[in-house]
Amino acid sequence: MRAAWILTASALVCARAAARPPPALDPEDFLEKYGYLHQDHHIHNAVEVQAAIREFQWLSRLPVTGELDSPTLRQMAEPRCGVSDEGSQQTWAQRVHVIFTGKSRLANRSRRSAAPAEKWYKRHLTYQIVNWPQHLSPGSVRLAVRAAFQLWSNVSGLVFQEAPEGPADIRLAFYEGDHNDGSSNAFDGPGGTLAHAFLPRRGEAHFDMAERWTLNGHKGHNLFMVTAHEVGHTLGLEHSPVRHALMSPYYRKLGRSLVLSWDDIMAVQQLYGKPLGDRPVRLPGQVLHAALQEWEFTELQSREEIPGQPVYCRGVFDAITIDQNDTVLVFRGGAYWTVSAGGGAVGPLPLRQRWPDLPPAIEAAAFSPLDSKWYFFKGKRVWRYTGDSLDPGFPRKSSEMGLPHHPDTAFYYSPLGHMVVFKGSRYSVLDLKTLRQVPYYPRRLTDWTGVPQGTNGALTRPDGRLYLFREQRFWRFDPVKVRVTREGQWAGDLSWTGCSSSIRHSNTIL
Repeated sequence: MRAAWILTASALVCARAAARPPPALDPEDFLEKYGYLHQDHHIHNAVEVQAAIREFQWLSRLPVTGELDSPTLRQMAEPRCGVSDEGSQQTWAQRVHVIFTGKSRLANRSRRSAAPAEKWYKRHLTYQIVNWPQHLSPGSVRLAVRAAFQLWSNVSGLVFQEAPEGPADIRLAFYEGDHNDGSSNAFDGPGGTLAHAFLPRRGEAHFDMAERWTLNGHKGHNLFMVTAHEVGHTLGLEHSPVRHALMSPYYRKLGRSLVLSWDDIMAVQQLYGKPLGDRPVRLPGQVLHAALQEWEFTELQSREEIPGQPVYCRGVFDAITIDQNDTVLVFRGGAYWTVSAGGGAVGPLPLRQRWPDLPPAIEAAAFSPLDSKWYFFKGKRVWRYTGDSLDPGFPRKSSEMGLPHHPDTAFYYSPLGHMVVFKGSRYSVLDLKTLRQVPYYPRRLTDWTGVPQGTNGALTRPDGRLYLFREQRFWRFDPVKVRVTREGQWAGDLSWTGCSSSIRHSNTIL
């Protein structure tokens, strides 16, 4: 009760959400890094800076003000490709000129790296995957990469073939930090620069190993989408200012719409011609999304296990919770595992077999002992189940309940007697009787001393302590001391996560 009083009393003080953290780079350094300001000297006059800002705003589809306003600073902080934007505006103008006149014209280009090798002078190209992140299997990475290359061959005269060994035209590899590409190309950890690539003949694409790479889901970055973008660079394509273009410099999620825009197709066809039969095959994102989901579940079932460890123990999960029997449930993609109080894991099991109509890759899950119901969160909606039956009126829009979209974590917190939902630098409290947010919330996450932002799951153990998870780490929060009292690696330190006991595999047939 003491913890409940402290948190509730602190809520009486009005607090504003913490502002979005500034971009990792100073704005002028950012404009230099991505080709809007020349790096010959680091002193720029006001006219040069304003012109650079205007060009950045134009390419980013922002109001062109020439000022470092809030939308511009926020855009600079978004995850993006590490390839410079220099020359993109001129290249795009030339492409549009060809579309409307049928005639090409030489563009004045200062980008030394773009000449003379702007395209491959052959139509059959090989590629090789050098390595992969530890929480994705080689099969998953191979699928995402193959689909990315197929995306471009469907709309052009190019043919791609994987070369597992020996020389290859295009090589894809994952690295951390500085990887001998120069200090300007060093990776910066989660967020920021996701990947970069080199124009034809060097034929390399590099991905930040520190990112959370996924095949589907909101948490992390879709490997297929980022790979498809970087492959575009290895073919000679530059960044596009067209809204929804795959070659836009900023990360784009895999949605329902067509993956390649008209501008992407025109760009690759101007270099390599049209596909055989002259009929491009354009795939909607929802088709690829479904295929990736199905593949991911198949991979989870078929991957060779390390003895005594489920797949999630070597990587990440989407959500975690605990039920009234002290059984831990771990969710990832379209599957889940159960871990008994003794630490024995069973799975993977198909998510929809237990909770019909529940979508894969949920973002948060919580069991409430108050009403013995399951709560699942994804995107803009909330699902509530009694046992395995979806409650009437659900799924419900999270905004109707006063909750944020795309939450990080949800859990029932007994000292408050309510559901708590984390999102970024703030947290909300949901009254489960009224299904409305409690007054004076959301509040700053700093109320939870020592808890980091971006956790992807939480649960309360029988001893009353709250455990929160992010990637491979955990934080133990003591409700009496109202602070974190321990942290570490959950797979190695917490036996009840199922990572140190023998696993029994499900024999479920899909």
